[in-house]
Amino acid sequence: MTTSAFEYLQIRTPEAIEFRIPLAGPVTRMLALFIDLCAISVITGTLQKVLGPFLKADSIAGLLMLMGFVISVGYGMACELWWRGQTVGKKIMRLRVVDMEGRRLEPSQIVLRNLLRFVDQLPAFYLVGGLVCLASSKRQRLGDIAARTVVIRHEDPFTPDLEQVLGGKYNSFLEHRRLSAKLRDRVSPALAGVALEAMLRREELEPQSRVALFSELAARFRAEVEFPAELTEQLSDEQYVRNVIEVLYRAPKA
Repeated sequence: MTTSAFEYLQIRTPEAIEFRIPLAGPVTRMLALFIDLCAISVITGTLQKVLGPFLKADSIAGLLMLMGFVISVGYGMACELWWRGQTVGKKIMRLRVVDMEGRRLEPSQIVLRNLLRFVDQLPAFYLVGGLVCLASSKRQRLGDIAARTVVIRHEDPFTPDLEQVLGGKYNSFLEHRRLSAKLRDRVSPALAGVALEAMLRREELEPQSRVALFSELAARFRAEVEFPAELTEQLSDEQYVRNVIEVLYRAPKA
């Protein structure tokens, strides 16, 4: 059975190696949106009850409209910044917003896609956004297109036996807990998945492609967090990526 281009985000490396990440469908996105609207409604209603007695009658309508705007936009921005591309609805529906190239999601992207949410809502019930999403090959609404983001299905990746995949070698990165925690925080799920799949498929690659791919991955990880030179100067790019994968996928010791 062939896989539709509408079902996956294709990430292609300069070495012509492709990795696929499952895209979220319109139905699951609408269900996540409904959950988020319920959360926003609860927040708004609670604030109305708390602030109502302190507001003048002739200003209530305008203030409520302003409050609704701020909460609906701020809710999405705050959640996606704090939970790295997820809101309450997306967490429940197992979705996540990511950069189109698999890079770490930038705050400017989160701000832009949420500000344009009101255009996607026009004329009502997200009609514009829904139609654009259905027509888009990456299932993007207008806010996603402008911010260069996509919404993916955040499935728990299959994590093989790390001792078998990584060779059970000593990993000096694990001794630097602060840097390891920073790495786990900064590396996007998409990039972590690409690195793990590259390690799993490394024996299938041509020697030159293998060297080039791990060189690119190592450079991406170094750009996020730089470990001390004495730990990395003797490591090949593939060994560097192997150490990073272990940091990302192995739970830290208490």
